[in-house]
Amino acid sequence: MAETSLFQSFFLIFSGAAVLASLALYGRQPLLVAYIALGVLLGPSGLSTIDNVRLLAEMSNIGIIFLLFLLGLDMQPQALISVMRKATFVGIASCAVFLALGFTIGQLFGFSGTESWVIGMAMMFSSTIIGIKLLPTTVLHHKHLGELMVGLLLFQDFVAIVCLMILLSGNSNQLDLPQLALSFAALPLLSLFAWVTVKFLLLPLLTRFDRFHEYVFLLALGWCMGLAELAEVSGLSREIGAFIAGITLATSRISQYIALSLKPLRDFFLILFFFSLGAQFQLSMLAEIALPAVITAAAVLAFKPVVFRFLLGNQSEHKVLAWDIGFRLGQISEFSLLIAFLAANQNLIGSAASHLIQATAILTFLASSYIVVLNFPNPIAISDELRRD
Repeated sequence: MAETSLFQSFFLIFSGAAVLASLALYGRQPLLVAYIALGVLLGPSGLSTIDNVRLLAEMSNIGIIFLLFLLGLDMQPQALISVMRKATFVGIASCAVFLALGFTIGQLFGFSGTESWVIGMAMMFSSTIIGIKLLPTTVLHHKHLGELMVGLLLFQDFVAIVCLMILLSGNSNQLDLPQLALSFAALPLLSLFAWVTVKFLLLPLLTRFDRFHEYVFLLALGWCMGLAELAEVSGLSREIGAFIAGITLATSRISQYIALSLKPLRDFFLILFFFSLGAQFQLSMLAEIALPAVITAAAVLAFKPVVFRFLLGNQSEHKVLAWDIGFRLGQISEFSLLIAFLAANQNLIGSAASHLIQATAILTFLASSYIVVLNFPNPIAISDELRRD
């Protein structure tokens, strides 16, 4: 069979994604599940329609860079500090519990110590996409529930950044502690450089030429890519550099315009990212990881709501609100998929551990979405009583 051209690959991915995304929306499912399923269908383990998966995977990493850049842009430092004070204790305690849960599951199923720790890392996080997308907009912006949800998810994002730094410092099944120390030392220097550059160069340029929307888009893109590459050269990662680039621009009065401009570009590459994850999923591994994945997913779905209910209850939060947040955060995260992807690339985990995390993510995305849609107020509820925009 002739090699698939890049245009043909894009045609199959985005046309197929449009079809499966429509079905996912009718089924009240998160769209990223459709993208992963399409990857499995068209990739080497399925119909083998697309054969340049490695190239697409490399391109798709740009989507993660944009994701972290936009995450930084949405973090207003003052509001962030206020919200984080409320969420820090619950965030630390829950991350510790879920790290231990994932490590224990990994050990029970015979994974190595490093693989078990990575599985534990993946268990710590909840899905920002599902958590925020299934929260009514009025609750998200004006209610205590929304504040706590955002605070916990932001705290998890910070922990995820640290986990990425750890993973990107290690290879060959062991962590390079000197390199990790250098990475942490480079972080404040890079942050200081970014803050100075934004204050004395970027903000004056944006103030002077903000009428030229094309220029604003280009400057933001260049800043994101430039600091990402500088972070890579400094021994950190492009993802961390992009996050710092975003958060240093968050105080700009046109930060939200920049975010809106880049979101379509981010979504384009994120579709490629989730597609490539599915395409690299080996169906031949299902027999090996099916039982561990089902048990791990069941543990996540059972324990996360209980842990959040207990921790929030100890913070004097109302019982109903605590259960609500617990179930809304009762899955693992897109960051868990990224952790599996990076850890496998760094040779810290094997194929079985990577596929266990991916399968667990898909199962918890599906089950958690149904639980929230059927039982809590959300924008896509089947019941009129629960539907809130």
